Amino acid sequence: MANPWFETVAEAQRRAERRLPKSVYGALIAGSEAGVTLKDNIAAFGELGFAPHLVGQTADRDLSTTVMGQRIALPVIISPVGAQAIHPDGEVAVARAAAARGTLVGLSSFAGKSVEEVAAANPRTLLQIYWSGNKDQLIQRMERARAAGVVGLIVTLDWSFSHGRDWGSPAIPERVDLKALIQYGPQALTHPRWLARFVKSGRIPDLTVPNMGIPGRPAPTFFEAYGEWMQTPPPTWDDLRWLVEQWGGPVMLKGIMRIDDARRAVDTGATALSVSNHGGNNLDTTPASIRALAPVVDAVGGEIEIVLDGGVRRGSDVVKALALGARAVMIGRAYLWGLASAGQPGVENVLDILSGGIDSALRGLGRSSVRELTRADVVMPPGFGRKLGKD
Repeated sequence: MANPWFETVAEAQRRAERRLPKSVYGALIAGSEAGVTLKDNIAAFGELGFAPHLVGQTADRDLSTTVMGQRIALPVIISPVGAQAIHPDGEVAVARAAAARGTLVGLSSFAGKSVEEVAAANPRTLLQIYWSGNKDQLIQRMERARAAGVVGLIVTLDWSFSHGRDWGSPAIPERVDLKALIQYGPQALTHPRWLARFVKSGRIPDLTVPNMGIPGRPAPTFFEAYGEWMQTPPPTWDDLRWLVEQWGGPVMLKGIMRIDDARRAVDTGATALSVSNHGGNNLDTTPASIRALAPVVDAVGGEIEIVLDGGVRRGSDVVKALALGARAVMIGRAYLWGLASAGQPGVENVLDILSGGIDSALRGLGRSSVRELTRADVVMPPGFGRKLGKD
């Protein structure tokens, strides 16, 4: 039997590509249009360097921090990703892994597992909410989350209607029926380990999204819920202020890249904002999120918690983001590759890789805590940053 442990996120990705059917793996790669933003999210970290200390390094290092009122063991949060049909345990396995490593898990509104299941697996669950449907529906979803024990909300704003990909979009059925089984069966049969997991579990991915459902009715399919969102007018800043007030607890606004938007985010009363371009799945040629981080921190860092989402593949990436002013980072593809590779242990493996990388970078920089990091710890080349929006 092959060794289930892997030493880098890149190896997790290679294993996921071998294990998953082409259409499923294609959904994980995602990105939009030419993939310029997708690539820049990763490449930008490589442009940042470190300024290490050779003497005076500390023997013990503290990776813990606090985000949205929750103390977490490492500054890495699970970002919400929908339709995790890559493993039968899906979001529940991810939640358990996050709990085992002492961090928060974000659950997508478009997840295949219910908020009740995930919050039971990890009491520190953040439910992602899209501005979809009417206000009564939004209140119903918030009340359901509150009853399940959710500790905060993530309001995702960085998603538009850009679908085309130069390398081709994966074909995804609306529902798993006989027609879909005939069409996609050959892909599954050529990836027996992926198929065997679902056969052993006694269930196949049904592509429904229970957290977008109406009580007493069957859960809608992914595309039915997606259609509802597409038909809902986008929120105004007043709408977001209303949502923050309705929830009455920690709220993160995800998708902030401009400094003027960051100031408006503060005015809503939100607890945190995420500098994010939806992993390159939004408006292509938007700069890498790490390029926009420092200007946002300079504008509002003293008024609101800031996290970074996009392109994180190593613990050193996390340290660079924290040195530029982020409180923590969020990861998406990285943990999904771990899930595809080995289920819950694979997600734990990814978090351990990042934790080990953070610890190593802290030692090299002579820092005893992630909270001691400053911009003096990184080398930022001229022209690296992107200040978006007006002062």
